[in-house]
Amino acid sequence: MSKPETGDMLSRIFSMQMELNDYVFNKNEIMDDSGKPLSMVKVYEAVTANKLMVNQLPNTWISNYSRAMREELNELDEDLLWKWWSKDTIDIQNIRVELVDILHFLVSAMICAGLTPEKVFDVYRQKHAVNLNRQDTGYNRTSKTEDDNRGIG
Repeated sequence: MSKPETGDMLSRIFSMQMELNDYVFNKNEIMDDSGKPLSMVKVYEAVTANKLMVNQLPNTWISNYSRAMREELNELDEDLLWKWWSKDTIDIQNIRVELVDILHFLVSAMICAGLTPEKVFDVYRQKHAVNLNRQDTGYNRTSKTEDDNRGIG
């Protein structure tokens, strides 16, 4: 796999996803609490304003996108073959489409959680280091704690 020429691709994906979500909100007349059209900026602002209760925008929309990801994962699973003795072949084109559908909803959930492309990279880098350390220290059920994740932010 070749490395991308530009480091801005994740930012472009985030921007495109915000535009798509805002289009969907407008087209389906999804409103915020004040009766104005909902936007991803409003959801993002709600999380940065610490509006984190169960019925507030971040929780509602992270939950919606989580459910959507589960459904897309189910669709992906339907395309994957598990009978190792079978002579069937997979539909790699549709598998790729399902994976990108999952990415659409994942990026949406990330935005609703207050993540930016830069923050995603930073959290990923920190979690990557934790995962490497876990591999080096014999990570297993008996040693598992979330203590090593608590400093990630």
